[in-house]
Amino acid sequence: MPFVASRLSRISPSATVAINTKSQEMKAAGGDVIGLAVGEPDFDTPEHIRKAAQVAMDTGKTRYAAPAGLPELRRAIAAKLKRENGLDYTPEQIAVGAGGKQIIFNAFTATVDDGDEVIVPAPYWVTYPDLARLNGGVPVFVECTAEADFKMTPEQLEAAITPKTKWLVLNSPSNPTGSAYSPAELRGLADVLLKHPQVWTLTDDIYEHIRYDGIEFATLAAVEPQLFGRTLTLNGFSKSYCMTGWRVGYGAGPKVLIDAMNMLQSQSITSTSTISQWAAVEALNGDQSHIERNNKIFQERRDLVVSMLNQAAGLTCRTPVGAFYVYPSCAGVIGKKTPAGKVIETDEDFVIYMLETEGVAAVHGAAFGLSPFFRISYALATDVLEDACQRIQRACASLR
Repeated sequence: MPFVASRLSRISPSATVAINTKSQEMKAAGGDVIGLAVGEPDFDTPEHIRKAAQVAMDTGKTRYAAPAGLPELRRAIAAKLKRENGLDYTPEQIAVGAGGKQIIFNAFTATVDDGDEVIVPAPYWVTYPDLARLNGGVPVFVECTAEADFKMTPEQLEAAITPKTKWLVLNSPSNPTGSAYSPAELRGLADVLLKHPQVWTLTDDIYEHIRYDGIEFATLAAVEPQLFGRTLTLNGFSKSYCMTGWRVGYGAGPKVLIDAMNMLQSQSITSTSTISQWAAVEALNGDQSHIERNNKIFQERRDLVVSMLNQAAGLTCRTPVGAFYVYPSCAGVIGKKTPAGKVIETDEDFVIYMLETEGVAAVHGAAFGLSPFFRISYALATDVLEDACQRIQRACASLR
């Protein structure tokens, strides 16, 4: 009898984490590597948030929290959702977890039975389908092309829904593409969902504040209030507040779902770090000016990376409107040969070639469900990004 549970055979290690780990190992061994694989802002956590954590430690606020999260944090989240999104959640309808990933894990573990279908527009963040599979669910992928700005149409959604559909996952602005749904586009999806009352929606809004070019943010439960009762609104602090290591995310939804998620959490981690939660209270209630400052820098980096990638032979790169990723096509290098004589047959071949020859770590599009593309995070210093893009240009120019 095998020691490892068979359910683990349904999932794979995160491709983004795996590539980042490999690039870190190469750096540790003395390699000249630029890591563009991980979605982590290079900015420090704002000082007022760090100070709130210090105050919590100095005043003894270091005890266990309830599985649902600190009451003060849940009240702050409810106030934020009302203030910024027009959504009326009570603190009892909010669950706090160790990052957004755990909120998804808890939601799917609490609701997905064997054979339940989870609609996942592709390209997608790598975690969505694996957490569905882990719980016996079946990911149903909807291919969203570059020509459609990597967004799902109402017609595609209608075609993907079956009597077994339990969840739809929507991520806007998107990881890995940086695309975002407009209110009108969400309205079209909502009209389809209203016809299928068995389908719940998980709206991953983690990149809500990282937007450019005057793009308006919209979330499904606000666009169509009739879907409020079957929507889990997911958000967190890692991206906009530069708190990746603090591990705080949250979900807001119907109490029946939140209660189930909190029961599960009571038997797993109990709660995320109390100190991190006090820092998160300050993040929501304190100064927000860092978001605009950071976005201005992110937009400058975006423009640099898009311009330089479009100058690389065989690559084409769309200009994203949110998050801090680009998802360029590498169709123009497929079939070419490296200086060593190896044929580039897939986007994975291409990113391996860039890593081995130029020391640039990116993530292949197949990991996100749509090829031939690759993802680059531009959440790094501008001079580092410029160096990385010059290396990519050089790698492309060397192909024949």
